[in-house]
Amino acid sequence: MKLFLDSAITDEIAHALDAWDMDGLTTNPRHVMVSGKPFRTVIAEIAELVHGTDKPVSVEVDPHLTDCDPIVAQGRELAAISPNFVIKVGACEGGFSAIRELAKDGIRTNATLIMTVAQAWHAARAGASFISPFLGWKDQFGDSPDALIGDVRAMLDRFGYKSEIIAAAVRNARQIGDVAVAGAHCVTAAASVYEESFRNPYTTFGEGVFQNAWDQTPET
Repeated sequence: MKLFLDSAITDEIAHALDAWDMDGLTTNPRHVMVSGKPFRTVIAEIAELVHGTDKPVSVEVDPHLTDCDPIVAQGRELAAISPNFVIKVGACEGGFSAIRELAKDGIRTNATLIMTVAQAWHAARAGASFISPFLGWKDQFGDSPDALIGDVRAMLDRFGYKSEIIAAAVRNARQIGDVAVAGAHCVTAAASVYEESFRNPYTTFGEGVFQNAWDQTPET
């Protein structure tokens, strides 16, 4: 399973690429807002960070756009900025039509805010490179996020669609393992979630036991 960083903070991205060798990046309008920088400035900086690599970077079109033609127009404009850019399009009727048109141009897309298998099917059928089921919000409101990942993967495999699943809105380390088992091709999470995933209190306890034993062992 590929690991993507969900962020638009360039210092954080640079660290993750260097220290964790992330496989790719995802951004969204909220992340850009948190960065405190203009949208065009942020994506230009991110493009520079991944220049010369094959790491995909999901960059979202204006979320106010719901009709096919303006989504396609902005998607083409953004794709021209960097070969790493994957155009992120919201799940809606116009969005699925836009994904189909962008795919005809050879532009990779990421269908975002996927909440059902039916939406994932529309995206895959339209030629989306990536499909992003949102887990955190479903979990928050009582739905099973693991079941969605497994069901989407079963649908893709049964009908031979090439779209890859990005498990998105992952909120904790447990969910990283859960979506891997459920069959996600990729997971995207915040830096804090990855930092959490490196640690476990039982591991810390065990290290203490072994350190104590090491310190009490004679050197000669």
